[in-house]
Parts: sequence; C-alpha cells; structure tokens
Amino acid sequence: MAKETKYYWLTYPIKLLQRPLLSELSRRFALATHLRSVNVTENHGQVSLELSGDNRKIAQAIRWIRKQGVEVDQLVMGTPAS
Repeated sequence: MAKETKYYWLTYPIKLLQRPLLSELSRRFALATHLRSVNVTENHGQVSLELSGDNRKIAQAIRWIRKQGVEVDQLVMGTPAS
C-alpha cells in the first residue's frame, strides 16, 4: 500500500452544503483529510482539500464524491493539474 498525499479543489452545489460529505469520505475510505481553505456562501461551497492515504483509496474516494454531485479538480503544487 503506497501512501500518498494529494490535493483537490471541491465545489459543492447548494443542495449538498448541509451534508457532512468529507466526514463520510474519511470514514468510508479510511483517509486522512485536511481542509486547507473553505469558502461557503448561500449558493455554493468551495474547499481546498488534502487527502492522505492509500493511492487506490484516494481514487475511489474521488469517484465517490463526484457521484454525490461535487465538482472535483486535482491540484498540483497549489495549481490545477494539467
């Protein structure tokens, strides 16, 4: 199991703002989560997220959170990955 740390920019739609998705993600996939920054308004939420753990579990977690309706962009060194 290769441990890695990856960074993501998550954008939540209004309908998901009250759901504890990151708590669910952390428990479901046994990953460490670190919120780097958070911006929540009445219309949407944005989170800069650091995920640490098994690379395969990180990939599964990202697929899962996208299925929930969250837009996900991977970041590399603080900028969007190309």
